[in-house]
Amino acid sequence: MIASDTFSVTRDAQAIDDCWNRIGIHGDKSCPLLAEHIHCRNCAVYSAAATRLLDRYALQQEERGPVSVALESEVKTRSLLMFRLGEEWLGLATRSLVEVSPLQAIHSLPHQRSRALLGVANVRGALVACLSLVELLGLDGTVNVTPGARVMPRMLIIAAHGGPVVVPVDEVDGIHAIDEHILDSASRSGAQASAKYTRGVLQFKGRSLRWLDEEQLLSAVTRSLT
Repeated sequence: MIASDTFSVTRDAQAIDDCWNRIGIHGDKSCPLLAEHIHCRNCAVYSAAATRLLDRYALQQEERGPVSVALESEVKTRSLLMFRLGEEWLGLATRSLVEVSPLQAIHSLPHQRSRALLGVANVRGALVACLSLVELLGLDGTVNVTPGARVMPRMLIIAAHGGPVVVPVDEVDGIHAIDEHILDSASRSGAQASAKYTRGVLQFKGRSLRWLDEEQLLSAVTRSLT
């Protein structure tokens, strides 16, 4: 599920020599270092590429100056992606969503820059920073799974400043159109006003749903990468 064609590897990312896709574990495995490192994620070249990716986020943020989320404020977003983290259900405006993808391996990095940064994931051959929404939102990530329940974790690719980022979630319910009056009422109610990056709380399918403030969330994502 791709929201238009907004997801693409940036020119800086393309400039990175993705040798792991040519001669490494995802290529023909002809790299002479592969025998020593077993997997490309253990190689200094791979780590250097990941560090360069994070430096790109920081550099682009510095060039932009103060954080300013370029979202169309005049457009009333009524379409929300519903997903779960731990025991909590959340809703995020689809305009900040690029894609929902299957769960990918997350490769940790030495000397992590922030507690929210989990590492990097390989998305179509490109290294993409992977963040923990549980950490950013201050949630309890534990969950009691009902025996026999079919739960399919997913990754959300979000359009952040400097390039896309990936966030793992425990479950995705789908995209739903919510009546604007319900959203306006949830925003005015002040419910969970103290919760991080939250516009309001509404009832959906018999459960409480936190409607996330995408502008605040994207700003927090940017800060965690710089």
